[in-house]
This record gives sequence, structure tokens and C-alpha cells, in this order.
Amino acid sequence: MHDHHHKPISRKDFLQKATLGLGALSLSSLINPLSAFGSPLGSMTGPHFAPKAKRVIFLNMIGAPSQLDLFDYKPILTKMHGVELPDSVMGDRVTASVIAQATKPIVRPLYDFKQRGESGMWMSDLMPHMAQITDELCMINSMYTESVQHEPAQMFTHTGSEIPGRPTIGSWISYGLGSENENLPSFIALMTKGNEGGSTRLLSSGFLPAEYQGVQFRSGKDPVLFLNNPPGVTGEIRREQLDHLQKLQEQNYNTWEDPAIKAKMSQYEMAFRMQTSVPEVMNIEGEPDHIYELYGEDSKKPGTFASNCLLARRLAERGVRFIQLYHGDWDHHSNLPKQIPKRCKEVDQASAALIMDLKQRGLLEDTLVVWGGEFGRTSFSQGQLTKDNFGRDHHPDAYTMLMAGAGVKKGITYGATDEFGYHITENKVHVHDLNATILHLLGLNHEQLNYKYQGRRFRLTDVHGNVVKDILS
Repeated sequence: MHDHHHKPISRKDFLQKATLGLGALSLSSLINPLSAFGSPLGSMTGPHFAPKAKRVIFLNMIGAPSQLDLFDYKPILTKMHGVELPDSVMGDRVTASVIAQATKPIVRPLYDFKQRGESGMWMSDLMPHMAQITDELCMINSMYTESVQHEPAQMFTHTGSEIPGRPTIGSWISYGLGSENENLPSFIALMTKGNEGGSTRLLSSGFLPAEYQGVQFRSGKDPVLFLNNPPGVTGEIRREQLDHLQKLQEQNYNTWEDPAIKAKMSQYEMAFRMQTSVPEVMNIEGEPDHIYELYGEDSKKPGTFASNCLLARRLAERGVRFIQLYHGDWDHHSNLPKQIPKRCKEVDQASAALIMDLKQRGLLEDTLVVWGGEFGRTSFSQGQLTKDNFGRDHHPDAYTMLMAGAGVKKGITYGATDEFGYHITENKVHVHDLNATILHLLGLNHEQLNYKYQGRRFRLTDVHGNVVKDILS
């Protein structure tokens, strides 16, 4: 018989008693969701196995540097300069401009290549500082990707999908591992002032909780927008406001059980703590002279790539999990002879300096540095080849990425392409493989790091990807 006097149990009470759902989650489980029973990841805590790396610095060259002018040495290009690329070499994945191009003359590398260091790694004279540290590098010459166009390829590199809306790798890593520094975001982006290149969509947490969104640090007076208090509002007043807001939001959460409420409060508290931590980390004026000399004169100028590399080291020291540097203007469809030396001069010394600075501080052993763009460039000239001018079009079927640091073999060149640098002939590495390897070095199994959204479990590598074990130390 039905008991009409029995008080109905609320949804919240039911969930708490059943130890399921958000009603049973602690605030700590929102900071590190791997610890939360009933979360989309189950009941795992922290990394899946012992990590080699604690953090990643991704030096992202937006626009796609020419691997044939920098890293992948092909003597036949010099020998056959100006000769038509054989039809048998051409692949199917080309841009509309290549299809419309009547002639495809082979074009030689712009500068000489030499074998460097004890490893004998080939590198162009365009990168003299990186050439001096080749024995620290792992060069992957057999990368390939899905898209032949920039933005989809950039999205694919960072999210595993050509379509916007998925979480980026920095957000996945923040979600999986949490933060080592409660006063700074776990995912921070720095963009070169004047040629940013990177879309803010590459910082998106997608369908992951909002606190895993990447935060852009800008050069200038306000590194993070809207962080400072308005005139007349002191830190004490702001603290009091947040305490009252916390009580209101707790009431809302108890009523609605919406995880976005907790995420929003977490972001408010982080912003409050960042009011102190951000000015401290962004102030590089106290660095000794030998550090400025290591990174180059540009490192004294806020917003330059060199200055951002120095900031990346400072962020790494403070435990930031994923640090993304964007440097644009690598898209050289024409005027490559004048443009690529400029880009190399902007990034070469600072890229090498960052790696060596991390090493001398003992940070390279648990920091992974990744360097590269979204795809490669063609071995033939785009448009007319003249005595002093040419360009190279997009090429997704073969390109180069560099890695250094935690858990990666030093001084090795992995993978190979054919004599024209057009097709991969040995040890192909897909973007999903690269991302699976990055996660692996952080102690994360890319197949287990997933999140249930709209009825499906998603992951960074979709349903693909293999760890490239041959490059692991």
C-alpha cells in the first residue's frame, strides 16, 4: 500500500546516497576530475603510469615552415633545379592553385645543408643556433596530416579534428593531470606580437569543463584582459565580494547541481590569485645579462618570440602544464627567399636558447619541447620560378617536427621521404601518433583519456593513433 505521508526523496539526496553524479563530487574532484567516481573518466587518479614529462612547451610555427629549406635535405633538388617534377611523383592531395598550375619546376633549398653534431643530423644554414644543439633534438621527417588547408590542419594538429569545437591538446592535458601551480592556469598561450597567426579557437576547451580553457598572456600593461580591479576597488574588497558570491553560487549549485557553477567559481578564484602571480611571472627585468645574451637581443622586447621563449621557461619553472607559443607568417607561397630568412632569424636563437636554458636548470629532463607547423611545403615552385624568387605550396603528405627533452631520444632523425621529399618512405608518423606520444610521455594513455559528450566517448586521437615507441628513450 502506498504511504501518502512519506516525504519524496530529492534528486540530490538520491545522487548523494547512491554516490553517483555531481551531487557527490568534491571541489577537489573538479580540479582533478580523474579522481571523481562517476566522472566521464571513471575512478582513475592522476597519470595512468609513471610519466617522463611533467609539462609541454609547444613552439608552433603557424603557416607551415618549408621542411625542404630547413630540415629534410634532398640533394636532387639542387641537381634538378628548374626541371619539371616528374608526373609519377605527384600525389592526389594538392591545392586548387597547384591543379591550375601548368608547370611545376623543382626548386633547390635556399641555403646549404650540413651534417651537425656527433649525430650527423642534417640542418640548413638558415638555423645556425638550432644547428648547434642537434644532439639534443629528435627530428621526425615523416610527419603527415589530413588537411591541405591551414586552419583545418591547425585544428587537426591541436584537437584531432579538422572541425572546430573539440578540446585542444592543452585542455586535454589540463583535464587529465590538473595543475601543479594553483596560482596560474595549467594551459597558457603566448603569441608573437604583430604576427600572431594562431586562432583563439586553438585555446578552446570544447566540451570539457570551462576551467580547462587556454588563457592567452599578452605583452604590455595588461597581460590578461579584465584581470585588474576597477579604480577604487581594493584587494580586500574584491576578496569580500568573492566570498559573498561563493555563498550565492553554493546555494545555486545545491538547487541546480550544474557543474558550470563550480567551474565559474573556480575561474573567479583563479583570476583573484593571478592578480599577484601574473605580474611576478611576466616581469623578466630581473633576469641576468647572460640570459638575455643566450636568448638574443629581442628577448628584452615584450611580445617578441624571444621574449615569449624566456617567459615559457619562467612558466615551466612554476609548474604550468602546457605552454603554447604561436609564431606566424610562415606561409610562403611566394617571395620565400626574402621571407623565410626573416622568420628563421626571429625564432632560431630563442628556440635553441630555450632548450639549453631548460637543460642547464635541470628542467629539460621533465619538460617536453615540440617545434613545428601544421604541414609541409612542396618540392616544386608555386607560380613562376625566377632567378631570385619562388614560393612553395602546401604539402600535407610529408613534413618535419622537432622534439626535445623528457623521454625522447637525442640526436636522432626518424623517418624518411623519397628523393624529392614528396612521399614518406619509412616510419610514417600521423598527427594522431604524435599526440598519442605526447600524452604517453606525460603518463597518459591516449585511449583511456576520454570524455563522454552527447552519448559518445571522445578523445584527442579520435579512434586512431599509436605511440611512436622508436623515438622514446
